[in-house]
Amino acid sequence: MTALNTYAATEPEFARGDVLVGARWLERHLHDANLRVVEIDVSRAAYGEGHIEGAVFWNIYSDLKDSTYQPVDDAAVAHLLSRSGITRESTVVFYGYASAMGVWLMKLYGHVDVRLLDCARDVWQNEGGPWSDDEEPPTLTSYPLLDSDDRMRADQPAVEAAIGDAACMIVDVRAPLEYVGERFWPSGGLEEGGRAGHIPSAVHLTIDGLRDAGGSFVGVDVLRGVFAPIDLSGDGQVITYCTVGGRACTAWFALTYLLGHDNVRVYDGSWAQWGRLPSTPVEVG
Repeated sequence: MTALNTYAATEPEFARGDVLVGARWLERHLHDANLRVVEIDVSRAAYGEGHIEGAVFWNIYSDLKDSTYQPVDDAAVAHLLSRSGITRESTVVFYGYASAMGVWLMKLYGHVDVRLLDCARDVWQNEGGPWSDDEEPPTLTSYPLLDSDDRMRADQPAVEAAIGDAACMIVDVRAPLEYVGERFWPSGGLEEGGRAGHIPSAVHLTIDGLRDAGGSFVGVDVLRGVFAPIDLSGDGQVITYCTVGGRACTAWFALTYLLGHDNVRVYDGSWAQWGRLPSTPVEVG
């Protein structure tokens, strides 16, 4: 078996609670009885062609969102975890386009041992990590869901109440064309009945620089530069949003676990909710 070269950053500020793990760590623990690996993306096409051995797949649009792009309810989350072979004692490692969304969801419901793989799926495959196209589902489990931690989640009324509030920074982490109102969806499309633009008073902060070419998070000094508009030394609240929550959760992960800011919430309805509601305030330009 090829030894993978990618590993998590070793700077002291990184990975509070060992939540960020490298590929070599995962390779060593991949067949642990208590380990579960989950790939998250908006399409299962790449997963179907090949994935980390033993990984299950979560589709953002069909597993984590309902038909109106809103977060699924508690019963659907519990069912998803159960059919993924996850118990409350499992160590769960996420990778893929929206890996941080998986970490956020599990932490939202109080799961103790959640990790994020600090490299891209292509790096794992190219460097000889165990790879498979087997899609055999794991054994069903029973997952008793705890109450969600509302300190991590901001709903639409909470976001609207935060507009213009000096004690709370709303951070839009979408692409510039989404922020200014030329696109509703990241792909460039518009939404019938929806409005493009941004939440009033939201600060635009692109997160393209959070990871290097291999999908690993950059060093602390670079991260601080990316998040320079945010007072990381203060205790002010930060609410992140994007279109469906994936990029917002990535920002939440970096701020919370890599930079140590303890008051970050994700607006998981994000623009797919806000921009489709007829009464929400929208700014363009």
